[in-house]
Formats: sequence, structure tokens, C-alpha cells
Amino acid sequence: MIRTLVVGHGFSAQTFHIPFLLASESFEWLGSVSSKPDVIQKKHPLVKVYDAIDAIPSGEYDLAIVTTPNHLHFEQVKQLLEMDLHVVVEKPMVLNHCHATLLFDIAKTEQKVLSVFQNRRWDGDFLTVKSLLQNGTLGSLGRFVSRFDRFRPAVRERWRESAIDGAGILWDLGPHLLDQMVALFGRPLSITANVSKLRTGAKSDDVFEIWCQYPSHEVILGSSCFQAGPNMRFSVEGTVGSYIKHGLDVQENALKAGESVLGEQWGAEHDSQWGQLYQESSQSGVKTVPGNYGEFWMQLASAIQSGGANPVPHEDVLTVIELIEKAHLSSEQRKTITLN
Repeated sequence: MIRTLVVGHGFSAQTFHIPFLLASESFEWLGSVSSKPDVIQKKHPLVKVYDAIDAIPSGEYDLAIVTTPNHLHFEQVKQLLEMDLHVVVEKPMVLNHCHATLLFDIAKTEQKVLSVFQNRRWDGDFLTVKSLLQNGTLGSLGRFVSRFDRFRPAVRERWRESAIDGAGILWDLGPHLLDQMVALFGRPLSITANVSKLRTGAKSDDVFEIWCQYPSHEVILGSSCFQAGPNMRFSVEGTVGSYIKHGLDVQENALKAGESVLGEQWGAEHDSQWGQLYQESSQSGVKTVPGNYGEFWMQLASAIQSGGANPVPHEDVLTVIELIEKAHLSSEQRKTITLN
């Protein structure tokens, strides 16, 4: 068993990490770093709770999962790696390319696995898009649109919407959309972005549009806080047909509702939620591939225990962070940024 420590006990830890740790035969959740020990030990009395990373005893854990606010990631991940721990960190890993490179260098020196929790590589809709592209159903790709919209017209009092480094919608949802793009297509030739604060009283960006150019197709990514209707998640357009998918992967809502991640129907969508395939003279529903965030944890266990591949390659992590930096720069300078 991989002796596991969770750093932070907010929404991410409780929703996306702990349920899979509790269900896994490979991980054992033994400790947490949190300012709310009573909250944790009320439900999990055997879990040890520490008030700081410095208080963690040497040799008691193999893996640390960092779920704290973005601006804390660099120092915390560095400290944990140097304490001889494998580390999983919530996206975004850090807030600049140099810090990311340094952390991967430390992980290599310490011979530790450092991975970023890009769970939406295992969204059902994304797996379906990946399959359609690989099997040629759509022909040659021309245009790829991916969006993550919400209806949050009022600013909330929380760190993600504050004026601190790493706040804002681009650092929040941008890593999901950009990571999926990079997983499918690799590094683009150029990036153009418009990153805005549109809500009354906004302290950080709440809307973005990004255009990425590839040799034979273009990618458009975006997020709005004003979309009250169904989220148009994917529009994938090729020479043979188009695939359009609305709504979001079902796993997050299932986790919020406390459903078992080991259920037989985990990640499966009802047919009313399937995307539509449009061809010149036909239209048909496309069964959504069941999503499974548990796959990240299975691959991570393999990487730690037997030297298997990292579930999220380092090169992809570095590219995503660079693209977010370049998107901000493009928006500030109002110009297209060509990538080396």
C-alpha cells in the first residue's frame, strides 16, 4: 500500500481525491495537513492531522497530494519532494515555466514521481472525441472548439476570484482545456488570447477566449461566467462530419452526490446526454465512452510501485504552463504569440 498524505482539505481534496484513495487497493490515506482537524477526524478518526508540512514526521508517508491554492504549490511541492515523498499536485502545477522545470529536476534527482492531477483526460466526452479523431469518423480535422462555461454572474468571496497570483478563470479552467488540447495535438504553432474581467467588482479574470494554430487545423478554447444555458462542450469539425457535445462529464456531480466510484455504471451517461454526429445527409447519436478518473490513480500507482509511465507526461505539463503564460501575454499585448 502507498502510504498517503493529503495537503489541504477543501473541495478538491474531498471531491476528487479522497473518494478514490478510500476505494483503492493501492493507496492508504493515513494523514492530512489541515487547519480543520475536527472536520477530518469526525468522519475519519484514524487519519492523523498536522497543522503544517513541517510537522510531518519523517518516513511515515510515501506520497503527498497537494490540493492547496495555486500560489502555494511551488514551495509546498519543493518541500515535499525534498522530504523524500512522491507528489501529486492539483492543476495548475505552478504559475511559471521556470518553477515547473525546477520541480521536475528535483523529482528526477530525488528519484520521485511528480504528477499533476489532470483528471479531465479521463472525462467521457473527451475520450469519445479522442476515439472519433483516431478512427477517422470525422475525416481530416479542420476546426476544434472546446468550452467550459458556467453561470456565475456575481463575484464570490473566495481565493479563486481574488487578486492573488494564480487566481482567475484562466488559471482555474484553462489548464483543463489546454491539457486536453495538448494531449490530442501536442504543441501549437501560435497562440492568440483575450483574457478579461467582465463582472462588476471582478478582481481577477472571469472570461477568456484562446485561439491556437496547428499546421492543418485550428483550436478555439473558451470560458464564460455568463452562460446560463447548456454548456456547448465540444464542436469538432472535419471533412466528413462534425461532432457536437453539450453538458459536462457526469463524474463530478456523482462525486458531489457521494456515489461509489466502484459502481458498475460509474462514468456512464444516459443516452439523452450523448453527443450528435452530423454528416452530409445524416445525424446520429454517439454513445459517450464512460469516463473514469480512477484511471489516473491506477496509472499513478503503477508509476510509483513499478516504474510505469507518469499518467500526465512532464512535457505536457510544461507546455500547458507555458501556454497559459503566453495567453496572458497575448491578451496584454493584443497580439499573436508565435511559439518556438
